[in-house]
Amino acid sequence: MEQTAGGEGEQSLVENVVSVSGAFESSEDIAVARDLARSFLTDVQAVHGLPVSGRAMGMVQLVVSELVTNARKYAPGPCLLTLEVNGGAVEVSVWDSNPTPPAILAPDPTRIGQHGLEIVMAVGRSFAVHREPVGKRITTAIALADDPGGDVTGRRL
Repeated sequence: MEQTAGGEGEQSLVENVVSVSGAFESSEDIAVARDLARSFLTDVQAVHGLPVSGRAMGMVQLVVSELVTNARKYAPGPCLLTLEVNGGAVEVSVWDSNPTPPAILAPDPTRIGQHGLEIVMAVGRSFAVHREPVGKRITTAIALADDPGGDVTGRRL
């Protein structure tokens, strides 16, 4: 796993990028992925001075857990998690080797299980599935801060 940050003295196409990535190969790694997200957001706040609400901290860990769990459950081989701060949000992206898009089921409170993508779509301010040359990438963005009234900032309904 590697953290990168563009600084003032560096020449890059993207200024001030703050990101981290990790590869996960087993179901035991789901907790490691959550720990990576928590550590990354702690650094975003402590090292880079960006506000991270308690809600954002919890939601990012939840989304990481759900997306990495789905990748481990439905795709062979490793999955890749990338977290990147962009525009007041953390973009959570998970790649896996299965090219089949996930089935997004209609909400059903009587259904037991299979609510992961419902949760991800409900808490994120965006959601996208992209086919890759090999596999697919699922991406969502979680606002880093709440507004003073307690509402989530940047939410698109």
